[in-house]
Formats: sequence, structure tokens, C-alpha cells
Amino acid sequence: MPEVDTRPLDTARRLAEGGDLDGAAAILAELAADAGGPDLAQAAVGLAVVLQERGDVEGARRAARAALATGHPEFAAQAACLLAGSFEREGLPDQARAAWQAALGTGNPSYLPLAHLGLARLATGRPETEEALRAALATADPQVASLAAQRLAELLLGEGEAGEAARALLSALAVPEVAEAARLRVLLGIAHLDLACAELTRAVEEGGDAGTGALAIELLARTLPLRGRDEDAERVWRYGLDSADEDLAEEVRLRLNRGT
Repeated sequence: MPEVDTRPLDTARRLAEGGDLDGAAAILAELAADAGGPDLAQAAVGLAVVLQERGDVEGARRAARAALATGHPEFAAQAACLLAGSFEREGLPDQARAAWQAALGTGNPSYLPLAHLGLARLATGRPETEEALRAALATADPQVASLAAQRLAELLLGEGEAGEAARALLSALAVPEVAEAARLRVLLGIAHLDLACAELTRAVEEGGDAGTGALAIELLARTLPLRGRDEDAERVWRYGLDSADEDLAEEVRLRLNRGT
């Protein structure tokens, strides 16, 4: 292949960096208008960026669509992301969703994390949101996987699915150099608290000897407030204190008084 002359593109870039957006736009528009030119895709996406900075939203979108239409694996993907961001800022979710889907369609793995996260933001129901967040997490991008895991864990915890939340968080923590690891570990701790509450509740319900039952009641009653469930904790104590099993009630009373 003949060597591509990138000097006009370099000139346009220098002009844009120097604040001469009009000069940069003129060069890029000329390159983007050359239907058979080797720089069409790059020039079109560059023009979209420059026009966006100039405040010409519609012009920027036209240029981005032209770049997208080239199918270039890099510049078409960039153009799709520019379009998606533009539509999101203007509150046009359907158009933004289509643009993020177009970014996925380019097949460029570098843009998959942002596209999946964008689709998660625009999702209208839990199944759609969860699917997009899981896809974003699966990209193993350090920033996006962390954010996706946090949102997914919060969603799952809100639905009482602590085990699934924990698995999502562990997947993110396994990503090399994952962002906000401390936050992920805090959420993992919360998921484990919820799992502990669920197991202790089952232990209380299944009964057993007085000592085991009283221990389960105490642990559950002292764990629930850590999740902001003070009233539930009081009900657990009351359940034990009012038990028809006098040995259990006495064990619970001793454990409750020990904490006062």
C-alpha cells in the first residue's frame, strides 16, 4: 500500500490544539469530502470533534455519521461513541442506545467497555440493566469493570441476591489493577453481612438446642443493625425472649443483658 500522507491531518491537529478551530475544520472538511481519500474516516471523526467543540452539534453529528458509515474499525468506533455521548447529553435515549449498539457493532474491543456501560445507563428495566452491567464487567477493563461491578452489586443487594452480588464483586477484584478496590471490598463485606443474616435467620427458624438457638439469635440481632435494620433486630431479640422454650428464653436474656 502507498504511504498515506498525513501532513494535512497533522496540520489540522496542530491548529485545533492551538485554538484555531475554524482552520482545523476547513482542512478536515476538505479531507472528509474526498469520498475515495485514504483519510476520510479519520478526518470525519476529527471534524466531528472540532465541530462539537465549536458548539455545532448537528454538524458534529453529520461528520460522526460519515465516519461511522466508513466502517473503519477505529474511527467508526470513535464516531459511534461521540454520537452516543452527544445524544445522551441532549436526553435522547433511543438515539444514544442505537449509537452505543453501533459502537459494539464495530467489533473494536477497546470501545466495548464504554458501550456496555452506556447501554446499562440507558436500560429501562432490571433484566436489560443486569445484562449490560455483566457484559461491561466481563470486559475486564480496570475502570469500567469496577464501576459495573459496583452498580451490579447494589442492584443485586437491593433484590436480596447477596450471593450473586458477592460473585460479581469477586470477579471485579480479580481484574488486574482494578479501580476502587477498597470500595469493591466494602460492598463485598456488605454482601457477606447479608449472607450471614440469611444463614442466621435459617438457623433461628430451624431451632436446635437452646445454646445454639440463642447464639444464632444474638448474632442475627447484633448483625442486622449493621445493615440499618434496627427494628428487625429488636424483633429478633423479642422472638427469643418470648420463646415458649424457657431455656432458650433465658439464654437469650443472658446474651442481651451481657451487651448492655
